[in-house]
Amino acid sequence: MSSPQALEDEQGGGDPPRDLRSVLVTSVLNLELLDEDLFRGRHYWVPSTQRLFGGQIVGQALVAAAKSVSEDVHVHSLHCYFVRKGDPKVPVLYQVERTRTGVSFSVRSVKAVQHGRPIFICQASFQKAQPSPVQHQFSMPTVPPPEELPGHEALINQYLRDPNLQENYRVGLNRIAAREVPIEIKLVNLPTLSQLQSMEPKQMFWVRARGYIGEGDMKMHCCVAAYISDYAFLGTALLPHQWQHKVHFMVSLDHSMWFHAPFRADHWMLYECESPWAGGSRGLVHGRLWRRDGVLAMSCAQEGVIRVKPRDSKSKL
Repeated sequence: MSSPQALEDEQGGGDPPRDLRSVLVTSVLNLELLDEDLFRGRHYWVPSTQRLFGGQIVGQALVAAAKSVSEDVHVHSLHCYFVRKGDPKVPVLYQVERTRTGVSFSVRSVKAVQHGRPIFICQASFQKAQPSPVQHQFSMPTVPPPEELPGHEALINQYLRDPNLQENYRVGLNRIAAREVPIEIKLVNLPTLSQLQSMEPKQMFWVRARGYIGEGDMKMHCCVAAYISDYAFLGTALLPHQWQHKVHFMVSLDHSMWFHAPFRADHWMLYECESPWAGGSRGLVHGRLWRRDGVLAMSCAQEGVIRVKPRDSKSKL
């Protein structure tokens, strides 16, 4: 695996200002060591649902696991289950079990605990770099670069200027604009209000961590990417249905990631998301994170609970 420094020119996009250290590194993913293989994590951003953000728990669990392996191995996959609601009022304890340390592969199991009970379990597998003649990947979709797309704030302002926007949506968009989310997003193929009625369960957006992370340790970039990967992911399954239904309850059940190539999490990456299936009050989503140079950096999959209520016809966009 090459270092993130070697990727700087390949990926493109340049660095954010170096005087703004990413809060994901300084706060969210900066765990407190309590004992051997026991860590405490705190919260930075809590969604309006007042549940802990799943990406935060995944990212913190991967930080804990990575601290128990040697420098010459890197995560290649992780598989997680969310088993209880997280409490945003108290920290999370992460207990690491060194399940196996092998010559090429090592496995770590992580349990996240609050109030004496597990809220999340995860297994992460690490591998020493090994060359292989067997290599292939899909092709990256052709999309406009992030510099040509409006930011999240500009997009929200665009919708807010629409005189036909219902008041309840206006309130919701203002609430979203006020969030201090530590990642940046730029949507590809922005839907108009009328197009929201006939959307496919697919979306693409450019994403990166706010602030500067730097070349640093590849393990930290993977932990930041784990945090990023859960943002707006499950909502892909709701896109064809949001015109007729509003969310009553939506939470992640599980989350898996596979890491394919080194990357910079503070550089723009294209997140390609699609939902091949929904039913039984559940939705399944698949995702691919691409570097700007067309290299497939990661793949993701998630299933979640989606319970909805019919929209009042007067409340439609």
